[in-house]
Parts: sequence; C-alpha cells; structure tokens
Amino acid sequence: MSTDPRLSSEPQRPSASQSGGTQSRLSANDLRQCLRIAIGASIGFLISKLMGWNYGVFFTVFPMFLLGMVPVINMHVVRQFLANACLNIVEVSLVVGLTQHMPVVMTGLVFMLFLWRFSLMASGPLFLFGANGVLTLSIMLHFASYPDLDLFDLLASNTLASVLAVLIAFLMHGLLPDRYPRQPPQPVVKSRELRRHQTLIGAITATLSFVVFQSLDLRDSLSAQMATILILFALGYHGARASARKRAIGTLLGCNLALVLQMVLFTQSDHLLLVMVSYFGGLLLFAREHILEGGGSGVGFGGMTTLGILFGQYLGPNQDLVLDALYRFSSMCVALLATLVVMAVLHRLLDRWPAVSSHG
Repeated sequence: MSTDPRLSSEPQRPSASQSGGTQSRLSANDLRQCLRIAIGASIGFLISKLMGWNYGVFFTVFPMFLLGMVPVINMHVVRQFLANACLNIVEVSLVVGLTQHMPVVMTGLVFMLFLWRFSLMASGPLFLFGANGVLTLSIMLHFASYPDLDLFDLLASNTLASVLAVLIAFLMHGLLPDRYPRQPPQPVVKSRELRRHQTLIGAITATLSFVVFQSLDLRDSLSAQMATILILFALGYHGARASARKRAIGTLLGCNLALVLQMVLFTQSDHLLLVMVSYFGGLLLFAREHILEGGGSGVGFGGMTTLGILFGQYLGPNQDLVLDALYRFSSMCVALLATLVVMAVLHRLLDRWPAVSSHG
C-alpha cells in the first residue's frame, strides 16, 4: 500500500548487540505496536459497551485502523483523521438529504466524492485522509439512505468514534512508545497516467459497490461491504487480487476464532469481563500476524476487523453467532469475487487508453 512517508514507516531493526545477541521475528517496536493495537481496540470496544452507544463497529474498527495502518501518531495523522470525520457530516447530510429521492444524481455525487478520495490516495501525502474517507463514506452513505435510520445518531457515532480513536492512539503511544526511531520508506514515484489509472479504477469500483449494496438492500452485509473497499487500498487490480485472497483467509480465521470463543464462553457470553479477555487474546493473535505481514490490509487485518465486527454486536446467549459468521464469510467471498471481476474488466479497458494506462 502506497502511503505518505510521514504516516507509515518501517522500523529500523536494532543490531544483535542492541537486542541482546538474538533477534526474534518481532522487534521491540513490532511487539509494542501489537500491544497498542490489541489494547487500543479493546478499550474502544469496552467504552462503547459500557456507554451503550450504537454502531459499536465504529468504536472497534477505528482504533484498529489508526493503530494498525499508521505505526506513528503525529498532528499530520490526527488532522487527516479528524478532518475526514468532520467532512463526513457535511457530505453525508447534503448527499442523502438533497438527493435521496434522485438515485442517479446521488450516484453521480458519490462517484465524484470517491474520485476525489482516490486521487488523494494515488498521490500519497494524504493517503490516510482518502482511505479513511472512502471506507466511512461507503458505509455511512449506504446506511444513511434507509428512511428508518436516525441520521443524527449515525453521524454522531462516527464523529465520536473518530475522536475516541485519536485519544486512544495518543494514550497507547504514550504508554507503549517505540523503543527506537522508525525510518521512513522511500516515497513511490508514479507517472500521471498511473495515478489516473488508480484513481479511476478505485472510484468506479467503489461506486459500483455502493450501487449494488443499495439496489439489493444488503443492510446486514457490513463485512462484505468493507471487504470490497479495503482491497481497493492496493490501488490496482494486481494488488487487489493478492489483497482479496489474504482478506478471505483473514475473514475465515476471524469467523472461526469468534465461533471458538463463543463456544468457550457458552452461557457466560453476557459477562463483559470474560468477553473482554477473549476479545483481547484474539486481537493479539491477529495483530501479530498483521505486523509480520508488513502492516497492510492482509490476513491479520482481515481477521482483526472480522473479530471487531462480530464482537461489536456483543456476543450473547440469544444471538446465533454461528449463522452470523457463516453469512458474513459467504457474503464476503461473493463480494470479493465480484469486485475482482469488475476490476479486471476495468483494468483491461483503461489500459487501452495511454492517458489512463497503468503502464504509463
């Protein structure tokens, strides 16, 4: 995933003498980032449940996104994350409020919003702002279009979850700072043609995903909807193909782990402390895999977000988690396959024009 050097950085590995003569697969910085992700996401989950807030998925996934995709925290990161949350209020309110009765116009506006976000992602410096915007806009515009939904509650939950995620990130970095400085990677130089290619293929695919989920009334397919957006972070068909495979594996592992934890908890699944312990353990396993993969949207991140979505609904004895997990995995696989087919077609079509070719 191409990101701004100020946002993402690879750790500068210590020498053998610095690490006591031996090196494990996880460096000191890696281990601390694993703990930051697991503890931070657990805190978001705990606060949302204690306060009884709706849209628990926002409070579980946002800390994962901020602590997992961005290994450092600074004001450049904070400005992007919070600016997106504030802008979401305006965008969703205007698009849904003014064009909900005009599907064609609404779809056109959604495409323009996605086009702007993907252009920022393809350029690099504002990748976090664009990526977070694409993900949240896709979810919020879909749910906000339902007449029975409380739009204020949705927007307030998204904003509150964003602020809470930033506070949790600062807390985690304060309690578990890196042991040694991280070295920024070299920025990726892209041609204008490649940036246009990545922008168009991402915006068109995200818009088609929005249209399909709207048309088929897929209100309970949040995992599938998120999956179709997250693989677009690879900014291209070939990267998305590899990301989709990892995402499917991560979702399968996340569903299976959630089922195992539900069976272990059994009748005690309404006991918040026990749920917290099991949730933290699962997050720690997937966070480790996420770091070993290099911090992108792969198996580890897919497992974390799946676990966050399932636990965000709060495991309880009256919920059929088995059916829910099976539905999420099957719907996600169908959504990923359809997304890859669309991206493959778009990739070939766009490569026919030199101005938007990926080989430019």
